[in-house]
Amino acid sequence: MSFRQRTAPGVLKLLLLLSIWLSAETSSAFAQNSDATSADHVYTEQAQSAEQLAEAQRLLKGPAGNPECVWLGRRVVSLLWRDDMDTAFRHLDLYDRFGCPGNHIQAAFRCVVLNGNVNHKDAESQNGRVHACWVNPSLLATPEQPLPSSTTQ
Repeated sequence: MSFRQRTAPGVLKLLLLLSIWLSAETSSAFAQNSDATSADHVYTEQAQSAEQLAEAQRLLKGPAGNPECVWLGRRVVSLLWRDDMDTAFRHLDLYDRFGCPGNHIQAAFRCVVLNGNVNHKDAESQNGRVHACWVNPSLLATPEQPLPSSTTQ
């Protein structure tokens, strides 16, 4: 038996082990990269939420601007918009327990309803609308201008 014939199976085993090891390293590096991306996404969401709470506290005077009232109130309005009444009422009980103003919920929900439909599949647009209506319940979207008629008289 020649040297090549004796070492060929060993070399093949070595190549197989090397390829398995490299694929494991690549997949673990990919997993670490995706974890870092999701951690960055969570951090930006938390920073955005903190900015929104600070904005609401700055713009709203009284208990409606308190962080707990803002957080619970926006959840109640969002749940009402999605027709999840049971959960909305449970959150509303907590909202009342913190001494938050009930009329602000009504005004913010009115604003959301009057500003028309939101894309239900895009949570960011719904959350943005609810937040905008929370900090300024009198906010109304500009009505669309009617198209001029094509008939001339």
